[in-house]
Amino acid sequence: MTSDSVLRATLVDIVAREVRSARVLDAMRAVPRHVFVPEHSLAEAYADHPLPIGYDATISQPTVVGMMSEALELDGTERVLEIGTGSGYQAAVLSLLARHVDTIEVVPGLADRARRALAAVGCTNVDVHVGDGWAGLPSHAPYDRIVVTAAPDHLPEALVAQLAEGGLLVVPVGPQTRDQRLERYRRRDGRLECDDLGAVRFVPMVRTGYR
Repeated sequence: MTSDSVLRATLVDIVAREVRSARVLDAMRAVPRHVFVPEHSLAEAYADHPLPIGYDATISQPTVVGMMSEALELDGTERVLEIGTGSGYQAAVLSLLARHVDTIEVVPGLADRARRALAAVGCTNVDVHVGDGWAGLPSHAPYDRIVVTAAPDHLPEALVAQLAEGGLLVVPVGPQTRDQRLERYRRRDGRLECDDLGAVRFVPMVRTGYR
């Protein structure tokens, strides 16, 4: 039986076709993705595609995780806000690239499971919060980086307000699962500059009240 470390290395080789950052690839090589999807086989856990994790949510395709992590341009000093904890895998990768990660999940069951998985892999610089991602986490703002792992149909103003000067916000924007674009916003001199990073497909970003 092939070990998870071998499968992980093979997966990172695939991700490296799109991701150039050595720091991001090393982080993905270090995080055991199967811990975050225990209901799936090792082979499924290390395949380069999204997987269902319950509650109408998914764990993102590893290549997309790598691309979004790279787009944040992290050097290890940043405070990061993640919207949409999901399985916790993206937060685990970010924990190796940034100083601290706050991550918000609207579904309490997913948040609880993510906390356990993050603890199991030794993440000590990630705090999981249950709440409405559309509102962000104003009590902890401003953030150097914000990343959104579900798709709002428009850019949430509350998240823009919580982005520090010089900060980056990476978010898939678009209706449902069609015509979504991965956008990166940089706050410079109080204004937002936008880069279009290409077409993506994410589950919709839901609001508080979802069960």
